[in-house]
Amino acid sequence: MSIATHVRPDRLQADLDALAAITDPGRPHTRRSFSPRFLEGRAWLATRFQQAGLTTQIDESGNLIGRRGGTTPGLGTLMTGSHSDTVPDGGRFDGILGVLAALEAARAFADAGIALRHDLEIVDFLAEEPSDFGLSCIGSRGMAGALSAEHRTLRAPWDESLADALARMGGDPGRLDTPRRTDIRAFFELHIEQGIVLEQAQTQIGVVDAIAGVTRLEIVFSGRADHAGTTPMDLRQDAAVPAAAIVGFVHQRASALARSGAGHVTATCGVLALSPGASNVIPRSARLVVDIRVSERPVAEDLVASIHAACTDAAQASRTTLARFAIQSDTHPTPCDPALAALVEAAAHAQGFTTRHMVSGAGHDAAFVARLAPMAMLFVPCRDGRSHDPEEWCAPEDATRGTMVLAEAIGLRDRTD
Repeated sequence: MSIATHVRPDRLQADLDALAAITDPGRPHTRRSFSPRFLEGRAWLATRFQQAGLTTQIDESGNLIGRRGGTTPGLGTLMTGSHSDTVPDGGRFDGILGVLAALEAARAFADAGIALRHDLEIVDFLAEEPSDFGLSCIGSRGMAGALSAEHRTLRAPWDESLADALARMGGDPGRLDTPRRTDIRAFFELHIEQGIVLEQAQTQIGVVDAIAGVTRLEIVFSGRADHAGTTPMDLRQDAAVPAAAIVGFVHQRASALARSGAGHVTATCGVLALSPGASNVIPRSARLVVDIRVSERPVAEDLVASIHAACTDAAQASRTTLARFAIQSDTHPTPCDPALAALVEAAAHAQGFTTRHMVSGAGHDAAFVARLAPMAMLFVPCRDGRSHDPEEWCAPEDATRGTMVLAEAIGLRDRTD
């Protein structure tokens, strides 16, 4: 009998409902990392882990881990999980489903009387969402040895350092200069898609091939502030003009690349600020931030170069100056392990579920865990692609299917060595 038949939808849904109820008053669903509400959710999770027969600990990076030992000492660890923190007024499934589905998979193995050969760990990673320290994926960064000394000096608005906050969460910030784990043999993360592709394609399981790299550009055009009513149009140095041209260029260029088969490509001008910002004053400066997400690194480099060239041309044409063109942050795409992705697909097909290969345009803890071990992700649909919003919704049958595939894939991996 398949392990997936021991997944209990009622138990999974009850857990999802219970954790969703732990939220800041009047703000569904809000459990910001490092906050009292987050710690309340963590305490609830730790209790549920223990009730499932898992031993619990907080590791050096502030991650909550539930562990069940395997039958073959030294064989290594199969790890699965996600995160329980939310964005403000966020959703009840983003990250949370991955943690609770992992817990339900562990309970399914116990209910079936199956003892895995590998150790099994369920992880609630600390602060996957952007935190008040201006950093995301804090727990998985720390586990991977990617939480630098500089990161740990970052300060929150209440003037606490990240190092002190990690210690308050139960971590050990003095031990994060190197990768913390060498025993992980495979990592699986289940997540809602946070997009509309699976729903529109009426596909039940997304098999993730890669997590897109993210490059953010800061662009500043400098012109001259003058009276909006008295300065002739042909004598202006209006910084908004090249900025507007670049917003259009970014959209058109990224759209063309996506249509050309260059893989997953998105680009967004999510910040556009004009100064001095008065209706009767020609803008002196314009600042843009461009968010680029691609699955193929050469495409990112080509897109950045083409945007820079377009900025130079736009500044010259408008008699303004390109005062700043800087890369704010830059991460490379992270491929999923093909062998593990094949196990996810096999697990889905064994249960009669339809699949689709896809790229994650959002970042995940899995990208940092991939520095330590082979990694796979699987997606389930979410209604209308909504996420980071109280209207975020994953149908119970989709959550159950994802959990069944997760459990089956873990079982398949356990038998491969």
